[in-house]
Amino acid sequence: MSLAGRTIALPESRELDRLAELVEADGATAWRCPLVAIRDAPDPRPSEEWVRALAAGTFDDLIFLTGEGLRRLLAVAGRLGLRDAAIGGLARARKITRGPKPARALKEVDLSPDVAAAVPTSTGVIAELAGLDLRGRTIGVQLYGEEPNRPLIEAIEKAGAKPVPVAPYVYASAADDAAVRKLIEALDAGRIDAIAFTSASQVDRLFAVAAAAGTEPQLRAGLSRTRVAAIGPIAVEALGSHAVRADIVPEKSFVMRRLVNALDEALGPKT
Repeated sequence: MSLAGRTIALPESRELDRLAELVEADGATAWRCPLVAIRDAPDPRPSEEWVRALAAGTFDDLIFLTGEGLRRLLAVAGRLGLRDAAIGGLARARKITRGPKPARALKEVDLSPDVAAAVPTSTGVIAELAGLDLRGRTIGVQLYGEEPNRPLIEAIEKAGAKPVPVAPYVYASAADDAAVRKLIEALDAGRIDAIAFTSASQVDRLFAVAAAAGTEPQLRAGLSRTRVAAIGPIAVEALGSHAVRADIVPEKSFVMRRLVNALDEALGPKT
């Protein structure tokens, strides 16, 4: 029971139950406050057009930034009756991934990345592209949320390739603002030992609610006395954009089990 007596705040949404089970198995109390929900893009037509191009073998290369995006695109392919053709398009193209989540999503259809970014960020993907000859190639780019990722798109264009981006999902508020305000109060009161961020959007939502409620000073004070964990470089960068330092980050394999292991090592049981 390496986290016995500890209270860990969990802003995760999609895999909240799994993450809560991991920290609870180590003896902690999970404070559940999912900050962000993921929804299909309100206009399905761009995703449908992109999937049809994938099924037709249009893409020479594919860049997947998230596992969620790939799974949703395959769901679109299923609705169109093109799942097998889309998987065939995946198999034929060179697949470039950012981090372990899109790699796991590929594994679910018996595929694997051809190029995996050494640093699991968009900057890391751009660095990998710099070593490839992309001239004249058509590259499908799966974006995340509504972020246009202009640096990545521009890097592809400068390399002489044609990017075809698609944003298959959007972020929406999950817990209502009242629940988020209670989380901020608990942080400020010192009732939480650690908060574990698994995405940049969670960080942004927390600060947006605090700004709207006029409680950003309390949030910052609470975070200063709470151990702040981040699953990987993207969440670390988001925290840094709000002038918050991540205290706990897995050294490698940025997955939930590693995150909980890092919490175990940093906190230990409450004495």
